[in-house]
Amino acid sequence: MPTYWRRIVIATDSVVFYADTSFLFSLVLHDTNTAEAVAYLKGHPTSLALTPWQRCELSNAVRLSVWRRACLAPVAMAALEKIDSDLTAGNLAETPLVWPDVLKIANELGEKHTSALGVRTLDLLHVSAAVSLKAKAFLTFGGRQLSLARASGLRAPKL
Repeated sequence: MPTYWRRIVIATDSVVFYADTSFLFSLVLHDTNTAEAVAYLKGHPTSLALTPWQRCELSNAVRLSVWRRACLAPVAMAALEKIDSDLTAGNLAETPLVWPDVLKIANELGEKHTSALGVRTLDLLHVSAAVSLKAKAFLTFGGRQLSLARASGLRAPKL
């Protein structure tokens, strides 16, 4: 797949855009959300944070798509290579997390919002990671995660 957005490198003092795995997956393997993800990045060209947590989940989602027979192994391999090439190009920016902070925020968000929104732990982890990074925007195709991100004070556009 070609690169869909131009490079704007995230510096330590710049703005972080956090995309959950549903958004990132749509950039490396074609799915029903790819057109919306591409359109968003064309209108908002920026690097996206890629934490070790996101990379692990994204890579496993790509491999799982082979098991589900949604794509062939060579296509999945190319998608995994695309992650590396997007890191090299600066489209994705390796971004560390401070896990004790992320987990503390996740617990606080869970106490405030899980009963009302029905969010899962994975949703809590993504949103709390974005909060801990002081993300300017949170990008997701997940409805509950979108609601949680907005309730957490993040700018989360409906995609």
